[in-house]
Amino acid sequence: MARKTQTSLTFIGAYQVNLGNQIIPYTVKRSSGARYARLEIKLDTGLNVVIPKFYKIEQIQALLETKKRWILNKLARFSQSPALKTERELNDSDTIPYLGRDLEIKINRHHGDFNSVGIESGTEIKVEGNKLIANITNTTYKLNSVIVQWYKKQAAEIIGAKVEKLSTKFRLTYNKLYIRSQRTRWGSCSYNGNLNFNWKLIMAPEPVIDYVVIHELMHLEEMNHAKKFWKLVAEQCPQWREHKKWLREHEAELAMKLII
Repeated sequence: MARKTQTSLTFIGAYQVNLGNQIIPYTVKRSSGARYARLEIKLDTGLNVVIPKFYKIEQIQALLETKKRWILNKLARFSQSPALKTERELNDSDTIPYLGRDLEIKINRHHGDFNSVGIESGTEIKVEGNKLIANITNTTYKLNSVIVQWYKKQAAEIIGAKVEKLSTKFRLTYNKLYIRSQRTRWGSCSYNGNLNFNWKLIMAPEPVIDYVVIHELMHLEEMNHAKKFWKLVAEQCPQWREHKKWLREHEAELAMKLII
């Protein structure tokens, strides 16, 4: 009986490509047993390119261009999946997650202007205890859109502060920080040192957010998922497996909270 050859995958790096005016992050892995390049799109890891042993990295750009329609359609189907979105707008007394706890929405409708600096004209979002207070003037609005803007603002401030603090602590230097509307990934680190984080992380408990930040910062040391990389993560975040499991188990739940 012939002995089956074991196929190994080697992480090459994280990249980005502009397809249809969309910045699409992707990872490249080299397979010892692959005969040709193939594309995979998964909810938890996003776009992955698996290439054979002698395939050149420079060839991937052309491959992605030829498969552009398939990639964009696949990502669009993710966003339109019933498992990933709700069919109705949020309303008074609904709850939304924020830093691992549920906030009850309380809408205060105002006639005319009020003295406040809001997320957008005529609106103000603030947290009081376990309530999210939405002060809104008597104008046409979409509460989901207003809350998404607030989420993104909170994500930029809170995740940005964590990245700054932890990068200083670890003596690591990153290039730029982006808060993105990634539908299939929580974070990524590119070869030029850019860090990308999904704004929906702001819904997760802070220790989980810390894990994702540490995960991406460690890629500045090791741009792979080999044993050395996970050892670095474990040194700074001993409970990383628990946090990773939390994200996996709550992924669909977080994704379906808002229409975006």
